[in-house]
Amino acid sequence: MRVPFLDLTAQYNEVKSEIDAAIAEIFATSAFVLGKWNRKLEDDLARLHRVKHAIAVNSGTDALRIMMQACDIGPGDEVITTAFTFVASVEVVVQLGATPVFVDIEEDTFNIDPSKIEDAITPRTKAILPIHLFGQLVNVKEIARIAEEHHLTVLEDAAQAIANHHDGVYAGNWGKAAGLSFYVTKNLGAAGDGGMILTNDDEVDRRSRSLRIHGMGRERYYYDEVGYTSRMSEVQAAVLAIKLQRLEAWNKRRGEVAQIYLDALKNEDVGLPVTSPDNNNTWHQLTIRHPRRDDLMAFLKENQIDSGIYYPVPLHLHEPYRPFAGGPAWRGLPVTEKVSNECLSLPVHQHLSDEQAAYAAMKVAEFCRSATSVR
Repeated sequence: MRVPFLDLTAQYNEVKSEIDAAIAEIFATSAFVLGKWNRKLEDDLARLHRVKHAIAVNSGTDALRIMMQACDIGPGDEVITTAFTFVASVEVVVQLGATPVFVDIEEDTFNIDPSKIEDAITPRTKAILPIHLFGQLVNVKEIARIAEEHHLTVLEDAAQAIANHHDGVYAGNWGKAAGLSFYVTKNLGAAGDGGMILTNDDEVDRRSRSLRIHGMGRERYYYDEVGYTSRMSEVQAAVLAIKLQRLEAWNKRRGEVAQIYLDALKNEDVGLPVTSPDNNNTWHQLTIRHPRRDDLMAFLKENQIDSGIYYPVPLHLHEPYRPFAGGPAWRGLPVTEKVSNECLSLPVHQHLSDEQAAYAAMKVAEFCRSATSVR
């Protein structure tokens, strides 16, 4: 049985008639930039996440970069975050001239460990960048407490956390701003790249809207600061606005698929993902851990089951980011390095059948039992 990691063709076929009609209309009217679909997407995302402002940009990376600049992150500032993430989370900090400060993660959720944050705070610390990984929020209440006590800004990397909330409070409300990603693999994926900034701060909204169009102010061709080309095209906005209508149902189905894995593997010798209390989980990834991860991945491939590794090498071990590891307060990142060597993400998208998920889980269990017997 073939079990694909993602099925973008099935996803497109589900919304084909609506997307094709919207794209035909865009081309017929030649309204390609910042039109009605951009406005609809911004309004719908602001409503979903219960924030005052949503600003569409052309990638999740730009969402992080622009919101950080709008919050005055720059040279001399330190930003506390983790090395277990996609590179965009950290590269934008460096590009703005600030310094990423890495702390370790929790082994069961893969998210930043709040108990490690305060030891990393220095007089230069300006912000905490929690990264909501794999479809659930970090321990936002504890991070909010630390930030308030030390007068720090919280900036949420919510690239994988669309529709995620803790105790009913959505991503985008736990910090000064949050960045979403609509890359094709996300729960809500564009036909390419796309991103969104969420904020309740009027000045962050104003500056973000300016920065996405070269720093242009309220008057055309007059510039307030150095900005970027980061408008979202109407085509991408239309694709996303149409798919957004199905996101709740798609996330519900992801949860059903995830439960098949969790039920099948709960008694096996494998590390299963944990959903923190009061969090919802939208299962952007279902990531397990096994000490023989590479062998398990090869076994699944032999049985026509896709899998993926997020993330095989933590950022502090990559050459461009090695200089940011170390220093007097450095305690290393043992959990990050352990998880990176053990983690494996299984197919969990909404177009999997129960039979496909059960088959994949059965094969994981089969491998775990054989691996245990060898030991």
